[in-house]
Amino acid sequence: MTRDRGETCIASQYGVGDGYHGRRTASGERFNTYALTAAHRTRRFGSHVKVTNMANGRLVAVRINDRGPFVRGRCIDLSRAAANAIGMGGTARVRVD
Repeated sequence: MTRDRGETCIASQYGVGDGYHGRRTASGERFNTYALTAAHRTRRFGSHVKVTNMANGRLVAVRINDRGPFVRGRCIDLSRAAANAIGMGGTARVRVD
């Protein structure tokens, strides 16, 4: 039997005018806002998750390479490229699988 590890929550976007582009992530690699990556508090570095925007059904697969978000109520921070792929502005309600 497989266990469903999905979660529904608020996603945010980072790497746009906030100084994170080019800095080291918690995994040690340089953050690239144009790559399909994300920050999550507990998922393993290098793991891949699917993020679905609940408002429009658009989906993107991202690789976890950083820790965060550090704002209560949010479960994932998406790079600019990932946020754009699902048609997300600053924040959006998403499903993470």
